[in-house]
Amino acid sequence: MTNDTDDLTGPDIIKRFVKTLPTGPGVYRMLDENEVVIYVGKARNLKARVTNYTRYEGNPVRICRMIAATRAMEFVRTETEAAALLLEANLIKRLRPRFNILLRDDKTFPYILLATEHEAPELNKHRGTRRRKGHYFGPFASAAAVNRTVTALQKAFLLRNCSDSFYAGRSRPCLQHQIKRCAAPCTGEISIPDYQALANEAKDFLSGKTKAVQDHLQSEMNAAAEALDFERAAMLRDRLSALAQIQGGGGMNAQSVAEADVFAIHQEAGSFCVQVFFYRAHQNWGNYAYYPRADENYSLSEVLEAFMAQFYENRTPPALVLASEEPTEPDLLREALASRAERTVRLEVPKRGEKRALVEHALTNAREALGRHLSDSASQRKLLEAMAETFGLEQTPRRIEIYDNSHIQGTNAVGGMVVAGIEGLSKKHYRTFNIKSKDLSPGDDFGMMREVLTRRFTRLAAESDIEAEDDASGMPDWPDVLLIDGGAGQTNAVKAVLAEMNLPREVTIIGIAKGEERNAGRETFYVEGRDPFMLPSRDPVLYYVQRLRDEAHRFAIGTHRARRKKDIVRNPLDEIEGIGPTRKRALLQHFGSAKAVSRAALSDLSAIPGISKAMAQQIYDHFNRT
Repeated sequence: MTNDTDDLTGPDIIKRFVKTLPTGPGVYRMLDENEVVIYVGKARNLKARVTNYTRYEGNPVRICRMIAATRAMEFVRTETEAAALLLEANLIKRLRPRFNILLRDDKTFPYILLATEHEAPELNKHRGTRRRKGHYFGPFASAAAVNRTVTALQKAFLLRNCSDSFYAGRSRPCLQHQIKRCAAPCTGEISIPDYQALANEAKDFLSGKTKAVQDHLQSEMNAAAEALDFERAAMLRDRLSALAQIQGGGGMNAQSVAEADVFAIHQEAGSFCVQVFFYRAHQNWGNYAYYPRADENYSLSEVLEAFMAQFYENRTPPALVLASEEPTEPDLLREALASRAERTVRLEVPKRGEKRALVEHALTNAREALGRHLSDSASQRKLLEAMAETFGLEQTPRRIEIYDNSHIQGTNAVGGMVVAGIEGLSKKHYRTFNIKSKDLSPGDDFGMMREVLTRRFTRLAAESDIEAEDDASGMPDWPDVLLIDGGAGQTNAVKAVLAEMNLPREVTIIGIAKGEERNAGRETFYVEGRDPFMLPSRDPVLYYVQRLRDEAHRFAIGTHRARRKKDIVRNPLDEIEGIGPTRKRALLQHFGSAKAVSRAALSDLSAIPGISKAMAQQIYDHFNRT
């Protein structure tokens, strides 16, 4: 980092770094005057690549702007160019430089897990880190798709989905066995070897050996029918029907492709859409549309290549990846994907046959999804522009925050923050605030709102840069408008809280008070500098603000109910320090309930295996305070 660059231009500053750069592969970062990373790039030859930035001539306008803004550079050497590509993708996702192509990716895809750490394997939905021992199948595009598939698999293979502790405590079969979704190995309704055979069949089916599994079940059904064992034949028939349901429920399936991810990209009106389809076991396991942020001057190949590198930065690629556009550096991308998967990965741009049909199908979906996205964005933009005009805002709001509180006589009090912007409600930006103050009187809504806003804006002022670029979803950190559910008193209280904080940026506060008899359409609005006013009953802005307020109300109430429910089912033993799951289980198994534990004598407590005399005294004292 250099400090004497105030009088130097971007090319001059970059020339200083070129003199000492190596000729090997690596990653470079360009920083602006605020030491914020504005671009991350990779190179096979760092010296040659960075030399291209020492002049404006021959570079597009976007690159010239980037060069002009550069005030420092940082470099990381890598062993190979493929390693540089993976590191570049990681840094882009983490730093979100404004001149890079950004994958707006906050999506984690669910998997199906066939856990094998127990003698009776468990079949269930899985999301997150793969810590458990077993076989993972996926990804699926949605939780609903996983749930449907798991349900059908349970009907087909009769595998359990209960926890190991539930399994161990069974003395008779549970409801899953009664509705023919589990073979009940827990109570010996099926032997462990026979149950293992069912689990192996499920593994084979999910691995793509669908025809072999179906043929085996078909032959068993025919044999049972010939032996006049019609009950078993009917059971096998139902299992075959469940397998057919799985195979027929994915829309366009693939006969010649066992496992593949399909990427298709479409551009329109300066926006991009990448549609990703997941094919596993010859079945379509769903799709998802992404809208990466990229300058419209980027080519489709450049955007798709950058997208795929970032997409697989924290995911394992399948054996085959199909794309609608040839990447700019296909061999490098293949090498990077193979490094990520630790095996060979084929990257193809098919021209004919079924693979091309799969790509065309994804391309059609990308085109239609982008059309809907642009239409929704245009409608949302018109609403925001109308809102700016209605409430006298200086510019169209890009981030609106709506606040509401929920409690019952002050108990389990929570505050909810809902966020809306150019793309509608942004649920990834929603926040909840558990009211922590002990000095508030029950039902003090003003005090609750003060605590919520103080915590929200104290943290925002400390962590964010008001001049920074938007995040990867296009949403700025700072709100333009605060929408408060309340009248003049609530609105003035919010103004006072923000005034005390002396925020570095002005925020418009709009209060919305319910009308007479709380009738929707009779709301009164409070905005600084204007008398309270109402909007025409059919005004689109009125409907829009009502939806925002109602969403905040729904979110706050939902959070409050979840917290209240958790408190209701909380066990008194959880409040005792040192009582973990093992000791809690031992106490409940011996005494039967927490209430019986509270009435137990000290000698009875200390007689429990795993409960020392000191711990018994602690438990006794907890329930017998004077």
